[in-house]
Amino acid sequence: MARDFHLVMIKPSHYDDDGYVIQWYRSLIPSNTLAALNGLGEDCKARKVLGNDTDLVLSTYDETNARVNPARIMRGLPEDRTASLIALVGVQSNQFPRACDIAKPFRDQGYQVAIGGFHASGCISMLDEMQPDVQAALDMGITIFAGEAEDRRFDDILQHANSGTLQSLYNFMNDLPDMTGQPVPILPAKHIGRTAGSHSSFDLGRGCPFQCSFCTIINVQGRKSRFRSADDLERIIVENYAQGIDRFFITDDNFARNKDWEQFFDRLIELRQDRGMNVKFVIQVDTLCHRIEGFIDKAAQAGVSRVFIGLENINPDNLLAAKKKQNRIVEYREMLQAWKERRVTTYAGYILGFPGDTYELIMRDIDIVKRELPLDLLEFFFLTPLPGSEDHKVLHSRGEWMDPDMNKYDLNHRVSHHSKMSDEEWEKAYHDAWDRYYSPDHMATVMRRMAATGRSPTNIMMLMLIFAGSVKIEGVHPLESGFFRRRSRLDRRPGLPIEPVWRFYPKIAWQMVASQARWLGLLASVFPDYWRIKHDKNRRDYVDLATKPVELDAFDDLDMISKTRGGDAALAKVRVNMERAQAREAQKASA
Repeated sequence: MARDFHLVMIKPSHYDDDGYVIQWYRSLIPSNTLAALNGLGEDCKARKVLGNDTDLVLSTYDETNARVNPARIMRGLPEDRTASLIALVGVQSNQFPRACDIAKPFRDQGYQVAIGGFHASGCISMLDEMQPDVQAALDMGITIFAGEAEDRRFDDILQHANSGTLQSLYNFMNDLPDMTGQPVPILPAKHIGRTAGSHSSFDLGRGCPFQCSFCTIINVQGRKSRFRSADDLERIIVENYAQGIDRFFITDDNFARNKDWEQFFDRLIELRQDRGMNVKFVIQVDTLCHRIEGFIDKAAQAGVSRVFIGLENINPDNLLAAKKKQNRIVEYREMLQAWKERRVTTYAGYILGFPGDTYELIMRDIDIVKRELPLDLLEFFFLTPLPGSEDHKVLHSRGEWMDPDMNKYDLNHRVSHHSKMSDEEWEKAYHDAWDRYYSPDHMATVMRRMAATGRSPTNIMMLMLIFAGSVKIEGVHPLESGFFRRRSRLDRRPGLPIEPVWRFYPKIAWQMVASQARWLGLLASVFPDYWRIKHDKNRRDYVDLATKPVELDAFDDLDMISKTRGGDAALAKVRVNMERAQAREAQKASA
């Protein structure tokens, strides 16, 4: 007789400060892992990995935009507990408590549950002993998956679950798969419709050769980069485009270090120009991408509309302490201007809490960034010892305090102590940084810079409002934000009381009205400037310090060089390198 095996894939969210799941009617960031695992599931289904007499039934849930109700899900599953697997996928450290809370009712009823993602993989890769929360999950009977599921490892998981022989731990951290020819990451269109702008996401490469101490990628995905092929890219685009998806976030940590970047861009240019596919992309790059000949030009032709840059800081000493030696502050302005000339929106991450930071220095440096760098969007993070990073391993080995609540490891909460700032100073610096960068005056400056390149300031105004309001109004980082917050009365963190109906719903209604009023107030603070800029006939003539052409001799006058720790040394190094290059050119000419 034919048999159905149900694979339920859930990407969990995490709890806010009141203990409610962070969820939206439309979320901003699509889940790459959910798309990748669903693609693997579709491949397994097509290949009949469970046998010709067993059909694989796939279900996907992204909790950032859809409620996960275990009781309702269980009503749709077979009585036979070997006929289903609940897979919590792409679980980051801040999502691990929520993932275990979702898993518990399934485990209480005897269903098979597995958890994978960066938290479990990072802990296993960097720590000699099992971290307590991962061990607690194992004690609940949850299977832990560390590593990546490609190369038909997903076949083994499904076959073991189907036969009731699921192992407690699958550890593939020392055997990372080749990416070429792997199944297409794809989600049903109904899921994509729940994200702002109907974006999907995929990766073309994994791993990173750099050594940033705060990063988990190098220890989870490896120091050796692995890549898909240009043919893989075309299949991903074509299959997603067929269901109306034309906006993508390429999640590679550093697309500029992909050895095949030109092949990828050429293939995208071909799809756009020869086949009429109006696809657009967001990519992530490092601060030296402009040194790669043709990279930025081809990125713009390929449809890159936004680029995330790992700026991290403007103090060379801080960058050196974090082993981010590849960032050169003297190159920042030239790089950002290169993207701006191609009409690509730039946004960058900026980490607060490096060893040399103080509240006063952080505020001063943000003012320098505003004045001297033509950056569009800036998002701030606490320096966080994420499990799987070198920073976490060092603090763990020293026995230094780190907050035991993994739910706070979202880069939006302080989870350790700082050597120079008190806990209160560090937290104040974080929140004041958002207010300082997204002041009405500076938002107007960014819109003027955008209009000067011939682009409408409308889109950048909306993006800046989202970035500013997510932290100030919704209390969440922009990366986990969305449109119109949803709260379920029953989906509250265990240990906190379930509020009665008569209290909960009036409170939520009031919060929604109040938050919308605050959003309108934020819009009102910038709209007059937006309107003037949009209708200014001379808007193309605007120039300020950040948008002026870069001249090496003028760097001494920049506060970014003269006032930051290590700035003079960084500039001196650039000049020495230039002199050496000029000497080599002169030697070649004389020969």
